[in-house]
Amino acid sequence: MKVIPAIDLLDGKPVRLYQGDYAKEEQVGEDALQIAQAFARAGARYLHVVDLNGAKKGERIHGDLIEAIVRETKLRVEVGGGIRTMEDVEAYLNLGVDRVILGTAALKDPAFLKEALARYGERIVVGVDCKDGKVCASGWLDQSDVDYLDFAIEMEQLGVQTIVFTDISKDGTLAGPNLDMLEQLKRHVSLDIVASGGVKDIGDIEALRRLDVDGAIAGKSLYAGTLDLKEALDACAGDAAC
Repeated sequence: MKVIPAIDLLDGKPVRLYQGDYAKEEQVGEDALQIAQAFARAGARYLHVVDLNGAKKGERIHGDLIEAIVRETKLRVEVGGGIRTMEDVEAYLNLGVDRVILGTAALKDPAFLKEALARYGERIVVGVDCKDGKVCASGWLDQSDVDYLDFAIEMEQLGVQTIVFTDISKDGTLAGPNLDMLEQLKRHVSLDIVASGGVKDIGDIEALRRLDVDGAIAGKSLYAGTLDLKEALDACAGDAAC
């Protein structure tokens, strides 16, 4: 299982939100690049970056900073937030981003998703962000009537290979991931599943490994010190996907 540290960007600063609430923002450092470099020094190979301004506005906001992170760390960076057009996808991939995450666009513009998949295949990841089992969009501010399992099944049928699943109620809470919903996903689809939201400590990492998900994203736990990145990486070092 991959252990993927996370950096969320808001107004140029690294932050964490509580349950996706922009009004409950906590700045977790002064310099996102320095944080990414520290993750790399700890042994991370992957990095999850979310452009929170972009997610709300539907456009790329932090391109220059993300480019610097890719260039200076050599981490395999995945980026989500505000990616709504093929131009957005190509711009990030041309910066050296490993893969892009489509959330709102995947939900609201299936034709665009199909085109992106046809061009870039496994470099297109879909974010399944849900609240009360329903998929959300636009920086988690817009809740749909679409069930998360139905959406995941549809994504698999369209050719998506990887999803990032987030139970918004768990995000930023250190309350543990939603293992029940993740288990349901494992039963209904054969997609690679990256779990996001709620990871607190090494026990949660081990629980996700037992569930056999492809990856675990850790954010607040790393900043709060309840999870040691090197310990988490070492715990998964023998995994085939690590």
